[in-house]
Amino acid sequence: ILERLARGLDEGGIGIGILNAYAPGAGVQELTAVCQLAAVKDVPTFTHVAFMSRIDPESAVEAYIRLIGYAGATGAHMHICHFNSSSKTDVERCRVLIAKAQAQGLPITVEAYPYGTGSTVLAAAFFSDPQFVERNGTGYDSVQRVTDGYRFHDREELLKAQAEEPSSLVLWHILDTENNAHHRDLLDMSVLYPGGAIASDAMPWTTSDGKTYTGDAWPLPDDATSHPRSAGCFTKFIREWVRERKAVSLLEGVRKCALIPAEILSQSTPAMRAKGRLTKGADADIVVFDYEKLSDRATFTTMNRPSEGVRHLVVSGQPLITDGILDVAARPGKPVRRPVVES
Repeated sequence: ILERLARGLDEGGIGIGILNAYAPGAGVQELTAVCQLAAVKDVPTFTHVAFMSRIDPESAVEAYIRLIGYAGATGAHMHICHFNSSSKTDVERCRVLIAKAQAQGLPITVEAYPYGTGSTVLAAAFFSDPQFVERNGTGYDSVQRVTDGYRFHDREELLKAQAEEPSSLVLWHILDTENNAHHRDLLDMSVLYPGGAIASDAMPWTTSDGKTYTGDAWPLPDDATSHPRSAGCFTKFIREWVRERKAVSLLEGVRKCALIPAEILSQSTPAMRAKGRLTKGADADIVVFDYEKLSDRATFTTMNRPSEGVRHLVVSGQPLITDGILDVAARPGKPVRRPVVES
């Protein structure tokens, strides 16, 4: 495993993904070795924490304590994926732990997406936990199949679906931000975490036959489904937290969406030092939007509706959106990789 990871990094990989919750058999010794490799190669780990429960043992708090321990013991940059959904209803307690670790100088960064609902595959190990309800504070009806909107009723039904269709995308309605003020506060704690990035965790588009959509039609096909964050993450954050609620300034909102993600990668990936900022010698990736009209339109019933308000988009110096019109033939994007190390 270590040899393969090292080879991938030498070929230009930007870091090491650690999907603890999806591969629960990985032990502390193995993960310590992976983090030690990340420290030697000076790259971040992108960590989906091991446990997401609100109760011990194997609580979200235990997972964050382990993550802090890896950072302290190995010196590896531990980047926390999905601070909101990974912490579930225990965001407040986890937030205190991470803030203290950062204050002590440990290399830990975070990101979150501005939704109380997560998305994953049905095969995820945590769905088959016999204590699913007690550990997560949500019933099986919180798990919703993406292709047809169906919500499961009990464990037996979900386990049967897991066996028959493990790769199916599902929505997991974790925080009820529409009806529960405390849940809204919990989402704020993760989304507005000081120095934290906004990240979409965008999922692939799936058609009504359950297959991943790989075409290039625009607009997307009517039956293409995913998660609203795949179409509206950043515009939702700017609309709701910046313009409507004024929870952060416009400058700070743009920083959380653009500059902070670039800074998280800039130490290990030189190409990111020219991203997320307007300055001489940068990559000429520029978005111009109408602040009063910028808005997400994707919902959990119409997930593929594009956002509104972007007037111009320039990528690598080439226009991609002009006067609100997308040039569907333009392909200016370029992959970001670390320098290749010759063997």
